[in-house]
Amino acid sequence: MLVSFLGALLPVWGHHLTDSFELVAYYFLGLNVGVLAGHRLARPLVERKGLSVALPIAGVLAFLGFAWLSAAPAAGAPWWRLAGLVEVGLGAGILNTGLFHVITRAYELAPAATVNLAGTFFGLGCLVTSVLVAGTYYVYTVGSILFFLALIPAYFSIAYARFRFPSLPFAPQRPFAEVLADFKKPAAVLFTLLLFFQFGNEWAIAGWLPLFLVQRLGISPSTSLWLLALYWSALLVGRLAAQAILPRVSHGRFLLASVLSAWLGCTILELTNNLSGATVGILLTGGGFASVYPLVVERIGHRFPYYHPGIYNGIFSLGLTGGLLAPATLGWFADLWGIGVVMFLPFLGTGIVVALLGALWVEEKLASLAALRSG
Repeated sequence: MLVSFLGALLPVWGHHLTDSFELVAYYFLGLNVGVLAGHRLARPLVERKGLSVALPIAGVLAFLGFAWLSAAPAAGAPWWRLAGLVEVGLGAGILNTGLFHVITRAYELAPAATVNLAGTFFGLGCLVTSVLVAGTYYVYTVGSILFFLALIPAYFSIAYARFRFPSLPFAPQRPFAEVLADFKKPAAVLFTLLLFFQFGNEWAIAGWLPLFLVQRLGISPSTSLWLLALYWSALLVGRLAAQAILPRVSHGRFLLASVLSAWLGCTILELTNNLSGATVGILLTGGGFASVYPLVVERIGHRFPYYHPGIYNGIFSLGLTGGLLAPATLGWFADLWGIGVVMFLPFLGTGIVVALLGALWVEEKLASLAALRSG
């Protein structure tokens, strides 16, 4: 919820009525700065105070950020919103690192299944946020909607404070020299680029879909928010379907089919001029994106078993950065070239993912042949 709400709030703040998107870019950048800072603060906070203190603090920070956004006057300077966005991001960063720390043992036993399950609940939170905003769009004021959102992290802050978390050692941070040495390996570079562009593709669409649909198709902001909920639903159902299908199919072929589905969906969204076409494009894109991340993480776990998604360095660090920066970068591009670029860039990024998958497959075959010859 804490990282997905901004895409749903942009129509609420009236940004569908303007062709200037530079401010939106700064909104996403402010949220991302908070998330990155939260990741940096989370580890020492958990090690010194424990999860029973760190996670409630994350919830309180998110609550205060939403409360600030709720209290900010609608007629005031929009730059005031940046402080609230940074604060929400700070809470999200601490929470993300803390919760990945909680599920460390499950991740070590089954990386793909654990990340897929976490992704399912993550998608459920994104879906609930978009449904909440869509359902209250014509009913409540902007301040009231933001206050409702603030109540969610407030509740979890209290729940975390009352829960007794097990004492777990943090996964060790690898020295910078070792992380740098990994990037001399072709596989590490390919995995990093793959995560970078895949995260960027997913979050570019999640952040900009409502504005794109309103301005390109002329639909109402409320309908655009329901279609954003459809996108999150496609991701959510796709995660569940992937969990059932993965043991029965070739992972390589399934991964390629997922990426191609997303590519087709982006193409339809870019070319359609009606609601039915947009619906089909959203379903294909969300369903295609759903299984890419857990499958890639499984491959990383096989080739680089010392990496963990809760440790913000190396492969996962640069990969997550792609998802964090893509919506902000897209804001500057949209300001220069118009809202149509919103779907072109994920389309281009999906093509890059396809190329990287092919390169990774070739690299794995060559590595296997080299191992056989040396054996």
